[in-house]
Amino acid sequence: MSSYWTPTKIFGAAILLRIVLLFYGLFQDAYSPLRYTDIDYFVFTDAARYVSRGRSPYDRETYRYTPLLAWLLVPTTWSGTGWFSFGKIIFATADIVTGWLTVLLLRSPAGGSMSMVRSLKYASIWLLNPMVATISTRGSSEGLLGVMVISLLWAITHRRIKLAGLLLGLAVHFKIYPFIYAPSLLLYLSSPTPSSKKFNPYSYYIEPLLSRANILLTIYSLLTFMALNTIMYAIYGHPFIQHTYLHHVTRIDHRHNFSPYNTLLYLSSSSPTSSTAFHFESLAFLPQILLSAALIPLVLARRDLPGTMLAQTFAFVALNKVCTSQYFIWFLLLTPLHLPHSSLITSPRLGLTAATLWIAAQALWLWQGYELEMLGRSTFIPGLWGSSLLFYAVNMWILGIIVEDIGKFSKEGGSEKGAVAKVK
Repeated sequence: MSSYWTPTKIFGAAILLRIVLLFYGLFQDAYSPLRYTDIDYFVFTDAARYVSRGRSPYDRETYRYTPLLAWLLVPTTWSGTGWFSFGKIIFATADIVTGWLTVLLLRSPAGGSMSMVRSLKYASIWLLNPMVATISTRGSSEGLLGVMVISLLWAITHRRIKLAGLLLGLAVHFKIYPFIYAPSLLLYLSSPTPSSKKFNPYSYYIEPLLSRANILLTIYSLLTFMALNTIMYAIYGHPFIQHTYLHHVTRIDHRHNFSPYNTLLYLSSSSPTSSTAFHFESLAFLPQILLSAALIPLVLARRDLPGTMLAQTFAFVALNKVCTSQYFIWFLLLTPLHLPHSSLITSPRLGLTAATLWIAAQALWLWQGYELEMLGRSTFIPGLWGSSLLFYAVNMWILGIIVEDIGKFSKEGGSEKGAVAKVK
């Protein structure tokens, strides 16, 4: 059985899976009224077409991304039907690179120095996952961000601080949410001075943050982020700021949204706009940021960095006012780095229960959403909202398991795994 778990076979299978899905997508797009290609991919390629003509990507309505993505996809505008799939190939390739970096991390001291066979088994959670392969081959760009996040984690655990700063700045520019990792990275790279037995918040949290590694990480990440934003603003002006960043504060997307905010967003979107009206969606991010970018890093970051980043991402997605299936990729890419030490694996009954409830809660919501959007039945209350609350409750329960696992893993001495690569 172990003869199957070789890099050639696993990565070959992962590549073959994506090739099959790419060609299947071409077939479905050509012969089925229900397109395989994600609507977002048409937005990306339309924006790239505007760029190729010397115009702004933001001339394409609903383009809410960095111009870098539109620039990257300019080849999709070239003559020839094959070029249209260029972006999908890039995204699928990014999946494979992410899997390769995951194997490197699992085999490194920071990942537990696993054997090749065991590391490939866990990396297969990403590489051979049909959901991941489908999302990238449909034209979602989440795979590109996956490469950035896993590369960032690799750079930090291998003491490539300047590279980590560049990657963090690039990732936050590309899509805002990776900024939540900054506190964890800073805390992970710092070591509190054990000079006093009495707990001193300044000595434990503030003073260690002034280390050379943290200063370098901060400078390089800020310079990269500011440089990219300055260039984009100089070229595209205020539309760049509005559509890439400010839009996400006030967005009220309610379709395909698993969040408990779903129904409230629907009501808000149907209400007349008023400059004096209170828009709750502008404040919905506060509990989300408090938990994912402050509380979780403060408690867990010095114990296990990959696990902390998973907990942060899981909390961020679960509490986000817009929660779609594509966002699950954000925490799924970090899952293989945490599962080897998780009770979800060591206790099969717990793991099976968690997986079953997570899938069942989604299925219940999708049933309600199908009746609403496809059959025209009003299922907002109690069906859609109730299923959203159930999915939220399941997510919070699983988050609790992740957090508890990190605490147990640290107390049992597992934190030595992360300490190996710390910068003193």
